Amino acid sequence: MKKIFLFIAAAAMAAGTMSAQDINQVTETFNNGAMELNMGNKDAALGYFQSALTMAEALGEEGEEIADNCKATIPVIMISIAKDLIKAENFDAAVEQLNKAKEAGALYGNSECIEDADTLIGQVSMQKANTLLNAKDFAGAAAAYKEVVDADTTNGMAALRLGMALNGIGQAEEAEQAFLLAARHGQDKNAYKQLSNMYVKTAAAELKAKKYSEAISSALKSNSYLENATAMKVAGTAASALKKNAEAIEYLEKYLELSPNAKDANQFKYTIAATAQQMGDKEKAKAYYSMILSDPKFGPTAKQQLESLN
Repeated sequence: MKKIFLFIAAAAMAAGTMSAQDINQVTETFNNGAMELNMGNKDAALGYFQSALTMAEALGEEGEEIADNCKATIPVIMISIAKDLIKAENFDAAVEQLNKAKEAGALYGNSECIEDADTLIGQVSMQKANTLLNAKDFAGAAAAYKEVVDADTTNGMAALRLGMALNGIGQAEEAEQAFLLAARHGQDKNAYKQLSNMYVKTAAAELKAKKYSEAISSALKSNSYLENATAMKVAGTAASALKKNAEAIEYLEKYLELSPNAKDANQFKYTIAATAQQMGDKEKAKAYYSMILSDPKFGPTAKQQLESLN
């Protein structure tokens, strides 16, 4: 019986010694992590804190304080590492690291880190998309902006730039929907300008291809989003080609109203006058011929036509 008591006492002493060694090792590991963190070696620090946490949790109540400190520190370091990756424009790796920070935050009950990571993920996705758009990688930018918009449909700027990227790859219908979404969320002025420019370019290309009806439709759509002198000139030119004289005059008069000092203003005044004359509208014809009497190119003919109309 005496031997048994001696064995138990020896075992208790050994356990106490082992426990003391373990807590010392956990403390040393934790301190190594703190030292690496102070030196700016964040990856190494993270490794030490993760090891210290595992060791501290194995000690139970004795290692609880160190474990709690590790749990508070690990997600913060992960976010700091992610910020460094963002500065280096390593966006995919940054998002991966931020998702790990969210997992750690959820595991250790750190809601603030989860919120910080979510905010940064949105910013990273936007920054990545902006970089791709600036590099004219429209397909890549469209995919990146779509992620941002899918996560937050009220992000007007992301929707606006999504429209720009989609337009860059020729997806006009999808671009229009993105611009309209942007317009509903605070970017109406910029969105309507983009839509107007998009459709006037389409109209000009259709006019060049002699698709006159399509050119008129696209030009009018451009003007519906934002009054556009070029759109009206395209519409008027296309209508003239189709012998739609009344429409041609309407569109060209609007062009001159929007751009009264255009270099080709007298040319279109002559066109309006001649078209009105063909339609039998003598008063309009006389009014427009009178405007260009001093023009060296159109003046002589305008004078002759005025004499014939009087």
